[in-house]
Amino acid sequence: MNTKSNVDPAEIEKFSAIASRWWDPEGEFKPLHLINPLRLDYIQRQADGVFGKRVLDVGCGGGLLAEGLAKQGAQVTAIDMAEASLQVARLHALESKVEIDYRCVAAEQHATEAPAQYDIVTCLEMLEHVPDPASIINALAKLVKPGGLVFLSTLNRNAKSWLLGIVAAEYVLGWVPKGTHQHNKFIQPAELLQMTDQVGLEATHMTGMHYLPWRGFYLDSSNVDVNYIVCLERPA
Repeated sequence: MNTKSNVDPAEIEKFSAIASRWWDPEGEFKPLHLINPLRLDYIQRQADGVFGKRVLDVGCGGGLLAEGLAKQGAQVTAIDMAEASLQVARLHALESKVEIDYRCVAAEQHATEAPAQYDIVTCLEMLEHVPDPASIINALAKLVKPGGLVFLSTLNRNAKSWLLGIVAAEYVLGWVPKGTHQHNKFIQPAELLQMTDQVGLEATHMTGMHYLPWRGFYLDSSNVDVNYIVCLERPA
């Protein structure tokens, strides 16, 4: 797919409009602030640490995950197609005194520029926002080194994810702006693994991310009904 055609202008505009609030823990990105420690811990455990490793964060937004990885000693490059979000990310990195190479470039283009350059590639909460997620996954497989890891997270597509991921999150709890997600773009685990199989990535672990009012967010590998994250390896 042409890299330009794999960008939804409406999605870029949607996130650009609220880019200034990326680092407000009580703002539109509150759920990402809440799950970010879980995501970082999961990556750390599956990768046996990130210190000194070259990491690429695809669809980095305002840099929540990228900064967390950099603070753990990773050498981080982070890319996004929303320049407004990248400007916020760069400013916050300066304030946080962390070094991150932020670039406005499509994953497909970066795959031609830096093939097999990264020990770890992450693409979290992004695949449900692009026209062709398979094209992104193909790029990720090219970007990671043989023996390296790819981390993907997205939302499952079923009645439960519609109720919790859209109705509850957007309309009842008001965690994210209305219209943030489109249920038809959610990806079932079997569909995701079919796409990763086609590019030679092998799943090593999958877990679900869940929320209970009295417990907060937590991981549970026995239930991937709504949000889920998967670790994949590019065979050496």
